[in-house]
Amino acid sequence: MNTDFFGERLKAVRKSKRLTQLGLANRLDVSKGTVSAYEQGLSYPSLETFVKICGILDTSADYLLGVSDNLPFKMGGLTEEQVGSILQFVSLIEHANEITNSHDSH
Repeated sequence: MNTDFFGERLKAVRKSKRLTQLGLANRLDVSKGTVSAYEQGLSYPSLETFVKICGILDTSADYLLGVSDNLPFKMGGLTEEQVGSILQFVSLIEHANEITNSHDSH
């Protein structure tokens, strides 16, 4: 799996589907910590679990692995540029939250 893309794209698609880590974990029959580890790039799902992720999130393996930049789902009739902006915004918010959380834990 492409370690540069998988965790980031998994998180973005999960959030776009309004699923929490726990919600996805329950549907995959894994722990919330396992989903968190996938998103952080600390571990990767088995092939069977990966196929389930694609089905649950209604997304393609190519997109999650970074083989393709085509989002395989529609976000309310938005243009590709608008969707890209939204995903970048989500990524920026997550990054800001990580910085805030790391400062809070010190």
